Amino acid sequence: MIYYFILERLIIVKFGGSALGIDGLKIPIVIRRIKELKRNAKIVCVFSAPLTHYEGRNLSMTDVAIRVSKNYASLNPVDIDILKGVYLKISDKYLPYDYRQKFASDLEKFTKIVLVSLKQVAENRRFVDVSRSRILAYSGEIVISCLMNYILKSNDVNSESVSVGEWPIVTDDNFEAANFMLDESKKHLNSLVDLLECHDVLCIGGFIGKTIDGLETTYERGGSDRTAADLGILLSSSYDVLIDFEKDNAVLSADPRIISDNLQYVESLSYNEAKLAGMFGMKILDPVAIKDIDDNNLDIPIVITNISDPGRFTKIKKQISFEEMERESKIKIVTGKRNCVIVRMESIAASHLVALLEKQRQYHDFVKLSPYRQDNYEITRFLFLDADYVKRHEKIFRSFYSKAEMVYARGVVTLIGDSMWKVPKIVSETSSIVSQQDINILNIDAQEETSRILIVVEDNSVEDVIKSIHSKGTIIN
Repeated sequence: MIYYFILERLIIVKFGGSALGIDGLKIPIVIRRIKELKRNAKIVCVFSAPLTHYEGRNLSMTDVAIRVSKNYASLNPVDIDILKGVYLKISDKYLPYDYRQKFASDLEKFTKIVLVSLKQVAENRRFVDVSRSRILAYSGEIVISCLMNYILKSNDVNSESVSVGEWPIVTDDNFEAANFMLDESKKHLNSLVDLLECHDVLCIGGFIGKTIDGLETTYERGGSDRTAADLGILLSSSYDVLIDFEKDNAVLSADPRIISDNLQYVESLSYNEAKLAGMFGMKILDPVAIKDIDDNNLDIPIVITNISDPGRFTKIKKQISFEEMERESKIKIVTGKRNCVIVRMESIAASHLVALLEKQRQYHDFVKLSPYRQDNYEITRFLFLDADYVKRHEKIFRSFYSKAEMVYARGVVTLIGDSMWKVPKIVSETSSIVSQQDINILNIDAQEETSRILIVVEDNSVEDVIKSIHSKGTIIN
């Protein structure tokens, strides 16, 4: 007799700062969504730091903490009440007295850790390493996950927050750009599963990890997406996992801040398409989150949900079915990224540089463009998508090749679709559309295997190129 075991459904749902709203304005919507989702599944909620108004701008509490800390590193201590004031404001609005008192006690503990770390920043004149991680953690994601747990409890949800002592995300000790360590994290799996067995909903802060020795680390910016993915990887052996990113909208054919007319709703994306879209500028999710899942040979379904209209969502999975591929547009997304840089160096030296980046697991994304010959040497060209990263590490680049050239103020526009090779003359038509706008194409790179067309232009031309391509319905349809 064969026995089949059906794993219990688990939804890992990530709420970003915009989902919470300025000073928690949208928290009632978040509560409603959690209650809807928990009807048919266990829930793990991953929270990003909330937004607040600071120095005339709406900023993430992560950005606020960074600004405050840099002032301390410059021996210019500023008022830090903002680091807890936003949470007190939210708790006053959403918590009854007893829970408000409990949260206030927790907040005092978090604030003490921040104060000690700020003192270390001032003494060392450096906002780096574990001091940096602790300030960001205990003024951001850990605080909001604790607060949201109390808010959910006060709304009759059987919830609990994951304690820092039992933190399930274990990373290496690269404090500011940590890498997930699955085998070490599995040692905390039983504690996490036990919590899930006793509660309907768990709350945990995104972006934050801990080393084997228990020191706080952070992922790179956008790291809360990685937290959701890594929890999915960790729990996939115990549950039937779905990862849900709650956003202002499902995936659209272009950034609505650039294109306002004729935007197409994207029904489904492959891992490859979503990774490319995130890599080349689309604010779908952190592409490294998908890379983590892919690297572990897993196929965990992901949805991008419009939090205000949950019936509108985009499915992301490892492979798209033939029927879905035939039903949808061959080119799904036109996106772009500014602040890029072209790096040129001799090809042998370039291969050593790539080996170093891969060994150190530096995911500052780059792509190889077509090489050319100069003075009997083959020159490799890289398009790096983060010019600031290259500027910070120019000495390292030149240590591989002293004559390395960096050409800044470059941008890239990308057409994305696994089936775009089926569109006749797509490269020539795209080139023609851009050229008609008197925009100088510095490089165009099309590869069937990578499901994308890259158009390198001057930095300030990116939005115009996106508009010109997207306005042609034959490209998107």
